Amino acid sequence: MPSLNGAVVLVTGANGGIGTQFVREALARGAAKVYATARTPRAWNDDRIIPLALDVTDPASIRAAVDAAQDVTVLINNAGASPSTPGILSHTDEEIRANVETNFLGPLFLARAFAPVLSAKGEAVIIDIHSALSWYAVAGIYSATKAALWSATNSLRLELAPAGVHVVGVHVGYVDTAMAAEVSDPKLDPAVLVSEVFDATEAGAHEVLADDTSVQLKAALSAPLEFVYPQLSGTAA
Repeated sequence: MPSLNGAVVLVTGANGGIGTQFVREALARGAAKVYATARTPRAWNDDRIIPLALDVTDPASIRAAVDAAQDVTVLINNAGASPSTPGILSHTDEEIRANVETNFLGPLFLARAFAPVLSAKGEAVIIDIHSALSWYAVAGIYSATKAALWSATNSLRLELAPAGVHVVGVHVGYVDTAMAAEVSDPKLDPAVLVSEVFDATEAGAHEVLADDTSVQLKAALSAPLEFVYPQLSGTAA
């Protein structure tokens, strides 16, 4: 089974609430080193944490990160972006492209770039952070990009399994971070989320449904669309 003990971990979006928790919890579980990446990395005051500049939308930045982190055994695609308003028709071309590049192309290109590094390790892990909204299209372009990442994660899992790379997809609703600061609905503690993700990873699970919202939305995938989206029929589900 995959283990964090002795692992070398790279976390994208490490400055955020979830990313920071991934960095700290990886070390708590015995990781030997963590590359804490961000567009503008911060100081961590821990020799085991290596700040590393990484813009997942920039191919040159991805190549530089791969060159600097050839010892990585666990890649965590955590960085993400969300538009200020929902919808898929109301955003500018630039807003749509920014979400596609950050939430879908960035994780995919990073996984592709690190695939030879991870495959050479014999036992390695990729963790992709999706969203419960990948199964519920009310968030427009954000939902679309997370749905695309979910599909890409399934493909990566199939292609990388023969090389010993274990791929984990994570679905979660609202998490108590700055991104969800304006949300009044229940929010999951980032520490609880990360603990669930690492527990599942070390148990060999392929998918994490981190909260009731994710469980319910996955179950609803087999339901008629009018049940999932009652506004289509004008009746309550």
